[in-house]
Amino acid sequence: MKSENGLKTAADLNDKDEPIYQALMSAIVEHQLPPGSKLPEEALSEVFGVSRTGIRKVLQRLAAVQMVTLMPRRGAQVATPGVDEAQDIFRTRALIECANLPFVLEHCQPPHLAALEKLARQEQQAHEQHNGPAAIRLSAAFHIQLQAISGNQVLTEMVSRLTQRSSLVIAAWGAPWQQGCRCNDHDRLIAMLREKALQPLTDTMQQHFANIVASLHFERSGETLPDFARLFGLPGSAQ
Repeated sequence: MKSENGLKTAADLNDKDEPIYQALMSAIVEHQLPPGSKLPEEALSEVFGVSRTGIRKVLQRLAAVQMVTLMPRRGAQVATPGVDEAQDIFRTRALIECANLPFVLEHCQPPHLAALEKLARQEQQAHEQHNGPAAIRLSAAFHIQLQAISGNQVLTEMVSRLTQRSSLVIAAWGAPWQQGCRCNDHDRLIAMLREKALQPLTDTMQQHFANIVASLHFERSGETLPDFARLFGLPGSAQ
């Protein structure tokens, strides 16, 4: 849509930015752009075929949700959560997701369980196929869908944002083989849901997050400059 004077509206500009935003967000969440990766405006502008101003707006949006760090005179890079922040993210997730479990149980029906079981199977297959991006995506989807059962849209949106930041933590501090959550933990959560056992369900969820934090190794490698053309499909980039 354009305004009466023929200029593009803010909605038009946001629509144009959205695919770029989602592409960068997915690449970050799925560990294709690891923490510390530089995100130069010029290189991204060339790959996506938009102006540097457009790329700058997308990077500002990602910074607003703490997925990117903007540094004066040094440009943008994928955010690297510090040790305290990493622990706080999972501590916050444990508080929120466990507190919502009574409402999840209250609304949980057989179709919900079937949907969670399907996600857990797909996640297991992704692990077996060594498909890291899919495993990460499905792990996050499991937690989001679990909390969505309660019908609390605000909380579900919060969990969705926190799963994105959790992925950054795992990318920054996890072992090289670590992709998403442990599938057997998700299977146990489904079993507790089926039994409508609140305390065991809560205990299992708390232990699930404790297991993730215990698996983190607080060491960090240096910055990198990824191959944006390969990641985002610049025509003619394939070798």
